[in-house]
Amino acid sequence: MRNLLFLNLGAGEVIVIALFILLIFGGKRIPELMKGLGKGVKSFKDGIKDIEDDIRK
Repeated sequence: MRNLLFLNLGAGEVIVIALFILLIFGGKRIPELMKGLGKGVKSFKDGIKDIEDDIRK
């Protein structure tokens, strides 16, 4: 199961995936997608921190 979460990708596979994403979304949309992804991760981490703080109290 652990191998499914962290796939052992080489440089070639990463480049192919990056090119595929670039073709699908285009160069202008990728920064917007990454910004949204970053906000989502930050929100998730803040939620986890709030839950941990509630448990400690």
